[in-house]
Amino acid sequence: MKKTYIARQAVFNRNLDTIGYELFFRDTAENKFPEVDQDIASSKLIIQNHIQSDIQTLCMGKLAFINFTESNLIHKFPLMFDKDLIVIELVGHKKPSENLVKIVSYYHKHGYKIALTEYDLAIHWDVLFPYIDIVKVNIEKINTKRLIPAVARMKTFDISIVAERVETRNQQQTLAEVGFNYFQGYFYHKTEMIEGQTLTTVKTMMLQLLSETSKSVLDFGKVSQIISQDVNLTIGLLKMVNNVSTGANVEINSLRQAATYLGEEKLKQLVAILALSNLTSERADEVCKQALITGRMMETLSTKNHFVSVKEFAFITGLLSSIEVILSMPVAEILKTMPLASPIEKALIANDGVLGELLNLTTAFISDNNENILQLITKQGLSKEMIQQEFLNACKWCQALELNS
Repeated sequence: MKKTYIARQAVFNRNLDTIGYELFFRDTAENKFPEVDQDIASSKLIIQNHIQSDIQTLCMGKLAFINFTESNLIHKFPLMFDKDLIVIELVGHKKPSENLVKIVSYYHKHGYKIALTEYDLAIHWDVLFPYIDIVKVNIEKINTKRLIPAVARMKTFDISIVAERVETRNQQQTLAEVGFNYFQGYFYHKTEMIEGQTLTTVKTMMLQLLSETSKSVLDFGKVSQIISQDVNLTIGLLKMVNNVSTGANVEINSLRQAATYLGEEKLKQLVAILALSNLTSERADEVCKQALITGRMMETLSTKNHFVSVKEFAFITGLLSSIEVILSMPVAEILKTMPLASPIEKALIANDGVLGELLNLTTAFISDNNENILQLITKQGLSKEMIQQEFLNACKWCQALELNS
């Protein structure tokens, strides 16, 4: 776990109602932009406040104005967000290239709101007007009287105008007369710091990987995309798949190829195991071992009696049973970052449903909770001897795994 720092500044309409917040990346408690590349800043902002937390909470249900460079746009970072939650702020452009126009047009067609920042009155920006919704003007750099002809052109395309760096009420009144719709600056709202905690990027990736392996049908495209973000993970997974699949010197160069050797179920297990082992890399591996044993036991017990109805969820639920300990976070908070099936969430949070019963039975046996175990076993129509044997089998299976190979 590590602390995260984000700054935000409100954007107001003429009635001084907040319509959104511009978000700024910070890497310390000091409220100033760090000396990092703008591409990196945008990426970190996305990771910290969308993948790992709730951007709607951060912006109190209002729009989030987020800076995106041309590189961010090419890599389709904005598509990670709901189009109704954000405004794409174009930054780092001295003039619109042909490529930028195509990119902006693409996001416009997909329904995203787009804001042109660093506007300097140059006529060459007009080529973007059909595709943008907002123009932001730094009034410390632009004479607002010179802006009037540009405002007339913008109104043809129903573009709203934001005045940045507003410092006094008199400025606001004058700017409204010129044609400004929205206002941002220290007069209204000083940039404020929001401090929080987040997971490391690697752990977030692992949680995404675990989420994918919990689904009924494995999406090889998504799994490959997540794995491709980490070279060591890619090499480790393919080596692991190759070793387990045939025992021969077969070169595996893709997850799709690996699936032809292993089958989907085995591949899902290997992906989940590798993800879990990466999550526990900073802790004693006993927690990881217990999670693996729990997952394996739940998988085998799910072939018995009415547990058959939750067989597809059993293994991943067991793996995630120790996630709260591994990440030192409440399980309910962790699950916000993982789009899991409802039965898995209910089982992990409250031992609810058939899957919850299976999890409760398994963890009670492993923890040697004699007070409850006999009652649970009897209720499910199982025998203690059979469960004891499945426990021993799961321990042997776990011991045979080479988690770090």
